[in-house]
Amino acid sequence: MSVIRDSVSAPDAVSESPDSLGRIGYHLLLNALADCGREEFTGALRAVGSPGGTFHFRRGLVVGAESPGAPGPEALLLRSRRISGEEWAELVREAGGARWPGAELSRHGYAGAAQLRVVCMMALRDAVFAVVAGRVDACERDPGAEPLAPVPVGEGPVRLLQDANRKLAALAALPHPVRPNRERPSPSSAPALVDEEQLIPVQRELLTHADGRRTARDLAFRTGRGVYTVTVEMARMLGAGLLECAEEAAPLPVVRLPEEGLRQRRPPPPPPPPSPSQPRLSPPPPLLPPSPPSPSPPPTLLPPPSQPRPSPPPPPPPPYVDPAVVTALAAVLASDAQPLSQPAAKPQAPAPALPRREPGASGITESLAPEKRGTSWKGFFRMRNGTTK
Repeated sequence: MSVIRDSVSAPDAVSESPDSLGRIGYHLLLNALADCGREEFTGALRAVGSPGGTFHFRRGLVVGAESPGAPGPEALLLRSRRISGEEWAELVREAGGARWPGAELSRHGYAGAAQLRVVCMMALRDAVFAVVAGRVDACERDPGAEPLAPVPVGEGPVRLLQDANRKLAALAALPHPVRPNRERPSPSSAPALVDEEQLIPVQRELLTHADGRRTARDLAFRTGRGVYTVTVEMARMLGAGLLECAEEAAPLPVVRLPEEGLRQRRPPPPPPPPSPSQPRLSPPPPLLPPSPPSPSPPPTLLPPPSQPRPSPPPPPPPPYVDPAVVTALAAVLASDAQPLSQPAAKPQAPAPALPRREPGASGITESLAPEKRGTSWKGFFRMRNGTTK
């Protein structure tokens, strides 16, 4: 199977901004469908986008359409309880594994041929509406694809787009317009002023299944009805106060961290050693320098949980000292430690001797000395007094 990308799917042909009806890529889809109709193309045209879909052509006319945003004919039959799951499985086995046992449905009386044509046409138009209400990014052709439940008489592609545009414009003109894949209503908390007996069956089903988590597309698959029908009834019930859409909660503030995470404060790197040609301006270290105290570690910040905890930075290396400088400083300090020699004192003249008295000048010595010439002290007194004994 060869897939051919259409020439209109160039990037410059796609408009990312919505138009007045909220359509994105509508002109791209319109040109692709018009080219298939003009060339009488037979095969499939896939609209890539959200929700996207597939258009099946037969000689330029659309005979089938499928989209993830709208229930197909088998979902309309099963979800509406026209046929049970066991009966559908039995019909598929009887049809040899065919995805759409249309002949078996008519033969067993589950639905007539006219009813099946109506169901297939409803599914086709509903799928086109879902594609137009969404976003189209590109269109691709597949000549070998086959439709699931083709209609006997095909529709013109431009007419199908015009019908989908009218539905979208009517939906946008309502007091409370909604989108098939956007709003998620829930039953109103205020007491309803309308009696439940006055509600139509589709409104009762929407009140039963609307829980604040399902969109119009989800409710369409749940109830087995067309997505356009459910979307219109949802908008009307919002205007009547039967349903309400909760306001979106304000987003929590997000703390954005830098890409590298929390950074630690690190000490500045040591200065590079000077080159030999430059003079050293730092003072010389002592002869026996004490070991430098280890710097106190900086305050550690906790890193984010997604990153490993970094290891503390290594201590800076000691400053570089030339061994020749240390040897010269040691010699200078050793010479300073020796006592300085005092200059020799000048010779002084001896002090003059005190005058000494000649012995015997006073006569005391001679008087006290023993008599040398036979005279004693007694004789002295005899001589002095002139008397003798």
